[in-house]
Amino acid sequence: MTPEPALHTPPPEPCGPGLPLHRRLNLAADALCGQRPVTLGDLAALHGPAAASSLLVLLSVPCVLPVPGVGNVFGLALMLLALAMWRGQGHAPLPPRVARCELSGPWAQRVLRLLARCYALAERLARPRLGLLASPRASRSLLAPKVGLMGALIFLPIPLGNVLPALALVLLGLGLAFRDGLAVILAAVAGVGALAWTAAIGTAAWAATWAWVAAPLLRALGLETGG
Repeated sequence: MTPEPALHTPPPEPCGPGLPLHRRLNLAADALCGQRPVTLGDLAALHGPAAASSLLVLLSVPCVLPVPGVGNVFGLALMLLALAMWRGQGHAPLPPRVARCELSGPWAQRVLRLLARCYALAERLARPRLGLLASPRASRSLLAPKVGLMGALIFLPIPLGNVLPALALVLLGLGLAFRDGLAVILAAVAGVGALAWTAAIGTAAWAATWAWVAAPLLRALGLETGG
């Protein structure tokens, strides 16, 4: 009898550890063809050391893609990462529940290829500048609250609400990794856009709830005030 394959088959590690990260990620994506679901822990092992900057990128990129059900798990993981950054922990492992989170082979390929494109673009455009904004002190005092806030926005079930906060965190992670303060500034701009979008959706939802539910209920109970 042929033995049953393992439930979690980690993707083969590409040869050539000296290759640029984007090349290694593309090779890993090529190696995933036809494999069973891949855990986020496997992807983190391929990605490299668990620095706060690399985990920011790894946890945010899947939220840009329309992967079903990632918002709650990854949003919570990002809030935990923000807490670790606030405590000054430069390296922190993935929480076990997040590390066990599975992506199908095709979705894992999409995530790896998007990660590769992000790093390839950053390797061409990013450079050390405005270093104070990308320093470890800034990570603790200024950036950790932003990571927590963006993680909370990703956690909320808002239509298209994952994209802007996830983009802000990808830019922030790349800015920290490459010590590029300009990327940190662009991350702040995307974060403001995410807050504005959330506020607009919340205002529209409140107005619709009042017009369709609350106001008719008050009229039915005879409690509607004039004016």
